[in-house]
Amino acid sequence: MPDILVVATAPDGTLSRSSLELIAGAHAISGPLGLGVTAVLLGTGPGLADAPQALHQHGVARVLRVDHPLLTAGESDAYLRAIEQVARIERPEVVLISADTMGRDLAARLAWRLGAALVTECFELASGDGAVVARRQVYGGRAVATMAVTRRPAVFSMKPRSLDVPAPSPVSGTVEDLAVEMDPGDLPTRVRQVLREQSDVGLEDAQVVIGGGRGMGGPEGFAQLGELASALGGAVGASRPPADSGWVPLSWQVGQTGKTIRPALYVAVGISGATQHVAGVSGSRMIVAINRDPEAPIFSVAHLGIVADFREIVPPLIAKIKELKGL
Repeated sequence: MPDILVVATAPDGTLSRSSLELIAGAHAISGPLGLGVTAVLLGTGPGLADAPQALHQHGVARVLRVDHPLLTAGESDAYLRAIEQVARIERPEVVLISADTMGRDLAARLAWRLGAALVTECFELASGDGAVVARRQVYGGRAVATMAVTRRPAVFSMKPRSLDVPAPSPVSGTVEDLAVEMDPGDLPTRVRQVLREQSDVGLEDAQVVIGGGRGMGGPEGFAQLGELASALGGAVGASRPPADSGWVPLSWQVGQTGKTIRPALYVAVGISGATQHVAGVSGSRMIVAINRDPEAPIFSVAHLGIVADFREIVPPLIAKIKELKGL
């Protein structure tokens, strides 16, 4: 029986990146606590045949595969039923779930059903004195809470992009196919349609992200950011005010209540730097801030700051990048 159960999802048959990130969290606590690691792979489609290999490549020897036609994108009730059944069979001490859109719905409900301890939206896991030590942001990102969890079982949800995908460490692995019982008529909700935004580069996977804030003044400014992102082969994001104002899609929002990103380069344009936004970009390897307010908080976390109106900086920057790239 597993000591740590990593919930890996592949709703379209492709293993999600966040599932691999969970392995890093499992490895951080498995050795010190003397716990083994097993992954339960849930989804449907022919891609599930190859997905376990990615888990083996990252050090997970035992994979439990659950292939069911109801385990598709957004079907949180179906995933809850499946995970609960597996957990009752395997009786893990620790369950790790990604705090993505579906995981935020699953973690609390699963913990209640299992009578387990629960810590949500964690960005770091460690161990100490036999406890699982979890760190999470509180008070809108203004502070960090450190929680030592000794109760078992325990469910932890991890913020996507808060952990790096571990380096490959291949192991010889096994795959066990498990059957779960689910009647479509018993599920409280069903997803009828999933609409996905089309983009050349996904925001969460982009190595370069150009973020815009209230200082853009309206949706027109984001057209320039889109051109800059395109020239750099990146994606466009936003702080909460532009998303709330309808200037950009909500899916572009980065921060405490949006997406967490970890690009090689993050350019914050017209963003003041509220703690809620900084919480979602603090993992960026390089942060460049462009803001006309020299007192903007974003400059306290930026590696490079430019005090100027973005209209004076972005157009010539786009032109220079295109010149250098021969575009």
